[in-house]
Amino acid sequence: MSQLSTAVPRELVHKRAHAEVLLTGWTTHADDRHTVRAQWPRFHSFYWPRGQRFDPMLFVESVRQILPLLSHTAYGVPFGNHLIWDDFSYRVEPTAMAVPASPADAVLDVVCEDVRTRNGALVSMVMHTTAHLDGERMGTATARFANRAPALYRRLRGDRSDPAAVRSTALPLPPALRPAAVGHCLPYNVVLADSTRTDRWQLRADLDHPVLFDHPVDHAPGMLLLEAVRQAAHAHRPTDTGMVTGMSVTFDRWVELDQPAWVCVAPLGGDGLRITIEQGEEVCLGAEVTTTRPVPLPTAERIPALT
Repeated sequence: MSQLSTAVPRELVHKRAHAEVLLTGWTTHADDRHTVRAQWPRFHSFYWPRGQRFDPMLFVESVRQILPLLSHTAYGVPFGNHLIWDDFSYRVEPTAMAVPASPADAVLDVVCEDVRTRNGALVSMVMHTTAHLDGERMGTATARFANRAPALYRRLRGDRSDPAAVRSTALPLPPALRPAAVGHCLPYNVVLADSTRTDRWQLRADLDHPVLFDHPVDHAPGMLLLEAVRQAAHAHRPTDTGMVTGMSVTFDRWVELDQPAWVCVAPLGGDGLRITIEQGEEVCLGAEVTTTRPVPLPTAERIPALT
């Protein structure tokens, strides 16, 4: 099946805002192979460029959108089902991430493996993605996730499955870290609370954030947690040009919105960091992160100043 459009229908990528849809089309081939096309804006309100290079999390969000897109179109997952991440990893090449003078066309080649079904319904699979940006190989990502029908999801979540009830008991937002400390310019994009420490911060979950909470959810969404990991790496190793070029993450438990969660960093040696998100004395997420200081781009390759 092939689909071409200016943007895929927003419901296929689990977004309510048209402006947040990055994918523009897809083609499904034989043997669980797919080609997905995306267009990346030169400037995004949340995943904005840093050091004249695209934010790696823009790539991550593109992959996240591929999960529901292919689940619905190629694997028959009904709308209303829940896609739950088990683990996720990515690696990018900074030299291929320069922001061009016009929106960038990305081609994402996807191979799905270990596709498990029960009674004709998808149970889980592993999705490998290789991205090319304007023809140059830019990065890879692997996601392992499960598909859960609404009734099963409600059993798993119990009395926490109602987004409206969860919102009514969500924690108030603590003061934010300085935006520059985490690679942002605006306070409302900061997901770590202010702290005198450089290795532990409380998670800030702004349920009104237009990107991270595009639609109601009953727990901290995966992209919020990955952004917290990325921001913690920046806060622990502050630099104007630093980039989280690699991340390997395991999701062990849901992070609830009505109790504090803590983002903790420990060095692994060299460019590596171990980052965990903990809640109620339990580790909910564990990540190994690689940080890099890319070589500055030549002046001729830099995008004009934003006005």
